Amino acid sequence: MDLMTFFLTEWLGKPAGMWLAFMGVVVALLVLDLGVLHRDQHEIGVRESLLLSSMYIAVALLFGGWVWRELGSQSGMEYLTGFAIEKSLAMDNVFVIAMIFGYFAIPRALQHRVLFWGILGVIVLRAIMIGAGAALVSQYGWVLYIFAAFLIFTGIKMFFAGDGHADVGANPLVKWMRGHLRITDQLHGQRFFVREPHPKTGRPALWATPLFLALVMIEIADVIFAVDSVPAIFAITTDPYIVYTSNIFAILGLRALYFALAAIIHRFAYLKQALAVLLVFIGGKVFVADLLGWEKFPAEWSLAITAFILAAGVLWSLWKTRGRSSEASSS
Repeated sequence: MDLMTFFLTEWLGKPAGMWLAFMGVVVALLVLDLGVLHRDQHEIGVRESLLLSSMYIAVALLFGGWVWRELGSQSGMEYLTGFAIEKSLAMDNVFVIAMIFGYFAIPRALQHRVLFWGILGVIVLRAIMIGAGAALVSQYGWVLYIFAAFLIFTGIKMFFAGDGHADVGANPLVKWMRGHLRITDQLHGQRFFVREPHPKTGRPALWATPLFLALVMIEIADVIFAVDSVPAIFAITTDPYIVYTSNIFAILGLRALYFALAAIIHRFAYLKQALAVLLVFIGGKVFVADLLGWEKFPAEWSLAITAFILAAGVLWSLWKTRGRSSEASSS
């Protein structure tokens, strides 16, 4: 098989060349991020966070333009809708990440390292979940209705849920790791593991640091959030390429934006309700399209309604929390 034939060979419905182009962009971004921009350990400020996030968003939108050109306007709008939805749903993850870092007392200078390596896990885990979802939907079309019903139920539950914060220390996984792993009391710089003498034998043994525990908890949190976000994007499109690329670009950019969002997250007090309405809409449109005899809910309508719901949630939050400090919000 020559190189051109390989690039044109279809894999999950798209030429291998398109998948390689996407992975090439992702690898280039990760190398630029860790190898160039953050080669030295330092605390990331709001300005740097916003600049880095702007770069990720610009690349994601340029990639969306390329998808639009290569696959047509329908796929282009589905990509943009999926990107906006995944980006917005992942905002909730910022609360959880901030709690995890706070519980394990991870200084801001080390947080980027955890988030970066967490991204590598996300790329693999999301690929597995999306691959499984795509296989289910292609073999059993009725699974899409289960996804839609689940989104409606989740949205209603989220809308009426309180704003209570979970206790990270009470998490069963944290308790299990503390009971079954050797964990140091102190951080050891950027290291996830260190070799230290065992208290009983005196021989060198491998110990996990709190930085590793924070990484594991953030990965688990992403899997939990993916239970909502993956069905949401499948309700927009069942194309694995659009689903995966929009997912990864949204998460890449959000991790970069974390350091800015963590400082102003109190200003988005009503975003959770907007996301709840968005989930109900995404799930409901699957049934609406079926009842009206449409092959698929119009992509341009999905994009416009998604943008309206999110804009309304953000603007209402900013209006209601004007003049409110982060300290007042947390008290």
